[in-house]
Amino acid sequence: MTSTTEAITGGRLMVELLEEAGVEIVFGYPGGAILPFYDELYHSKKIKHILVRHEQGAIHMAEGYARSTGKLGVCIATSGPGATNLITGLTDAKMDSVPILAITGQVATDAIGTDAFQEADIFGITIPITKYNALIKKADDLARHFEEAIKIAMGGRPGPVLLDFPKDVQLGKTTVRKASSLKIAPHHYERPKVKGDPQEFAEALNQAKRPLLYVGGGAINSFASAEIKALAEKANAPVTTTLMGLGAFPGTHSLSVGMLGMHGTAYANKAVLECDYILNLGARFDDRVAKYQDFAPNAVRAHIDIDAAEFNKRINVDHILHGDLKDAIREILPFVKGGDRAEWIQNIQSLKKNHPLDFDNSGETIKPQDFLQKVYTKTKGEAIVSTDVGQHQMWAAQYYLFDKPNTWLTSGGLGTMGYGLPAAIGAKFGNPDKTVICVTGDGSFQMCIQELATIAQSKLGVKILLFNNNFLGMVRQWQELFYEERFSESQWTYNPNFVKLAESYDIPAMRIEKKSEIEKGVEFFLKDSGSCLIEVMIPAEEKVFPMIPAGKSQQDLIEFKDLGKLKK
Repeated sequence: MTSTTEAITGGRLMVELLEEAGVEIVFGYPGGAILPFYDELYHSKKIKHILVRHEQGAIHMAEGYARSTGKLGVCIATSGPGATNLITGLTDAKMDSVPILAITGQVATDAIGTDAFQEADIFGITIPITKYNALIKKADDLARHFEEAIKIAMGGRPGPVLLDFPKDVQLGKTTVRKASSLKIAPHHYERPKVKGDPQEFAEALNQAKRPLLYVGGGAINSFASAEIKALAEKANAPVTTTLMGLGAFPGTHSLSVGMLGMHGTAYANKAVLECDYILNLGARFDDRVAKYQDFAPNAVRAHIDIDAAEFNKRINVDHILHGDLKDAIREILPFVKGGDRAEWIQNIQSLKKNHPLDFDNSGETIKPQDFLQKVYTKTKGEAIVSTDVGQHQMWAAQYYLFDKPNTWLTSGGLGTMGYGLPAAIGAKFGNPDKTVICVTGDGSFQMCIQELATIAQSKLGVKILLFNNNFLGMVRQWQELFYEERFSESQWTYNPNFVKLAESYDIPAMRIEKKSEIEKGVEFFLKDSGSCLIEVMIPAEEKVFPMIPAGKSQQDLIEFKDLGKLKK
C-alpha cells in the first residue's frame, strides 16, 4: 500500500477516488448508514449528485448514462432496503453487460450479523449478479477494493460491481490513498490478446456464398461499429443485429436486414435459414434469437467474443476467435476477400420486398407503428431512444432505425419493466445536447413513474412517448394467440389521467386518440428541447409482428399476413 502523512476519513477517500476516476455524475438516495459519505460528497466540486425518488430509478439512470456515453455509471444507496432496491438493476446490468459501480451503506462492522436496524447482507445477496463485490471492513482496504472494482467493471466484458461501505469505515481514518498491489489477476481486467487464427477464420468467410453477420451488444461495448461496417462492406455480407446490437451497424445501410429473433424482421429470420455461413459478433445466441436445434441449419457457424464462457454455450460453432471484438475484426480484415455475392444480395432484396414489416393502417385509430415512423422522420433518426419492455419496445426496435451506437437503450436480457424512464433520464444527463425519447407503455410507465419528479427538479428535457391500450399489451397478445383469449389479469380497470399527472410535475402533456391528430401530436412532442409527455391511445388488439412463438424456431415465424390463418 502507498500512503501519505495526512489521515482522512473513508468517506472522504471514496469521494477523492471517484473524482480521480473521472466520475462527474452519480445517482443516489441518502439514508442513515451512508450519511458520512454523503456529508463528504457535499463538499465535492467535481461530482454532481442527482437525487432520485427510488433506488431502482438510481441504478437504471446509471445504466442509461453508461450505455449512452460508454462511461462508468455510478449509483448510491443506503443499507437494508436501499441496497436491496438496487437488485433488479444490478441483475439487468449483469445480463446486458453494463459497467455500473454501486456504493451501498452498511451498518457498522461490529453490528453486522446481529439483525441490526436496516441491515441486509447485500454482499451475499449480490454475489451472483455482480462481476465483483466487496464488503469493506476497514478504511485502509478502501483504495484496493475501489481500484479492483473499477478495473473489473470496465474491463473485459463490462458489468456491475458493488462496494458495501459500513458506516464506521466511512468515519474511520486512513493514510492509504492507493493500493500498491491488487488481489485480482490481470486477466480479469486487461484487454486480452486475440486467441485463434485470424487467417483461417477469415478463410471460412471467404468460402461462403451466402454469408450473414450477426451482431450483438458486445459490438457496442467494444466500440467496434466502424470495424463491423468495414467488414460487411469488404465481404459484401448482409448484417442482422440482436435487440441489444441495434445501432452497431447502420439500420439504413443497404446491407442491413434489421433485427432478428422473436420479433425481428421476417427477412432477417429467413436469411438465417438460407445463409451458408453465420458470423456471431459479440452476441449470446440468446434464446429469443436461436433455438439450438434449428438455428442456421445450413450454415457454418463462427463466433467472436471477449467472454469465453459464451462459446458453445447454447449453439455449437465451427470457428472461434476469443478476444476484444474490435481487435479481432482488425486482425481478420486483411485476409477477408470480397467475392461475387450478387445472387445472395439479390435474394436478400427479394426477401425484403416479399416479407416487409407490415400492419393494418386503415381506419381512424392510431397505430403505434405509424406514429413511431413519423417520430423517426421528424427526428431524422438522431434521437437517443430508451424503452421499457413490451409491445412498445418491439415496435420501437422495428420502426425507429438506428444508424449510430449508444443511441438505443433497452432492457434486453432481463426484460425490466420500469427501465425506460430512468434510463432516459440518465442518458439525458450524459448527453444534454441530444434529443432523448422514452418510449413506454401504460403498464411499464407506472413502475418508475415517480421519477417524473427527478425530471421536474432538474428541468430535464426528456420526451416521453406513452402508448396506452389499457392492457399489459404483450401479455394480452400471448393470451389472445395462445390462451384462447382468456385475458387473465392483463387489463387495467383503472389508469390515472396521465396528462394531468405529468402536468402536476410541470411537464407539458397531450393526449391524442385519432389518426387525424397524429401530425399535431408529433409537432407538440418535438416542438422544442423541453420535457413533455404525449399519451397516444392505441387499440388493445394491435399486435407485434413478425413473431416466433416461444420455444419455436425461425421456421415457425408468423408474419402479419398470417394472422388470419393463425386464428382459424
